[in-house]
Amino acid sequence: MTTHAQMFVNLPVQNLDRSVAFFTALGYSFNPQFTDENATCMLLGENLFAMLLVRPFFQTFTQKELIDPQRQVQTLVALPLGSRVEVDALADKAVAAGAKAHEPKDYGFMYQRAYDDLDGNTWEIFHMDPNAVPGDAQA
Repeated sequence: MTTHAQMFVNLPVQNLDRSVAFFTALGYSFNPQFTDENATCMLLGENLFAMLLVRPFFQTFTQKELIDPQRQVQTLVALPLGSRVEVDALADKAVAAGAKAHEPKDYGFMYQRAYDDLDGNTWEIFHMDPNAVPGDAQA
């Protein structure tokens, strides 16, 4: 089995200062050691990071065409929280800071709220009760 000690998600953004202000309003912090005019390292959790890169700088890492996340989706960033209350609180903060909300989803064992950040990237915030997961889904 392959495992990793850390995870970095790289996301292109139009305006780095605006993105930093948005995610700061949600309670995230940033590593100044990996922050300049082109990028910042947002701390998501222990060994979990999102690199927010201005689009021209992001483009230097790939030969593929960048999508427009306002119209297309390339990835969904899903992050668990400890309770439904925490999910609602973070999603509500995101909307208050300018995010576009998706309809909440309640699967019984999992409750999810998603939002599109200011650049259109989709963040799925969820709480899953492992004791309520249907039998086949636990495997």
